[in-house]
Amino acid sequence: MKTSIRLARIDEADALTALCVRSKRSNGYDAAFMAACVDELMVTPARLEAGNFWVAEDTESRVLCGCAGLTMGTRNATGEVDMFFVDPDWQGRGAGKALWAVLHGVARGNGLRMLGLDSDPFAEAFYKRLGFETVGRAPSGSIPGRTLPRMELHLKSE
Repeated sequence: MKTSIRLARIDEADALTALCVRSKRSNGYDAAFMAACVDELMVTPARLEAGNFWVAEDTESRVLCGCAGLTMGTRNATGEVDMFFVDPDWQGRGAGKALWAVLHGVARGNGLRMLGLDSDPFAEAFYKRLGFETVGRAPSGSIPGRTLPRMELHLKSE
């Protein structure tokens, strides 16, 4: 499989939301949990218009395999990985690695010194392989009383 990375288009918002839901559901969450998370997993046209949101696309079939979003911070040169999902059928096939290369490159190219994210517990090992460290716990935006691993990556200057 060969994956290309490009900026997401506004008309892909619904397809990207569906991809995020499939990815999250693949961790074994039940219907009640997924219903509670649906708003947080929604990819809106406004989010796509804001920029820094990429899709991984299979170059042959043009199927969307993954997506990632970066919010650039202005305080202390930090950014936030606000979405990072790979379709379950494409996991382990390079889409996440390709998305990460672009997101990481853009962050460094814009002078960010640190990236943060609140990880799903099932994705914590993936982010650790990318160099993130768990630095604490953060409240879930969807499930009252649930906390998520808070992770950070200090970017090396070029």
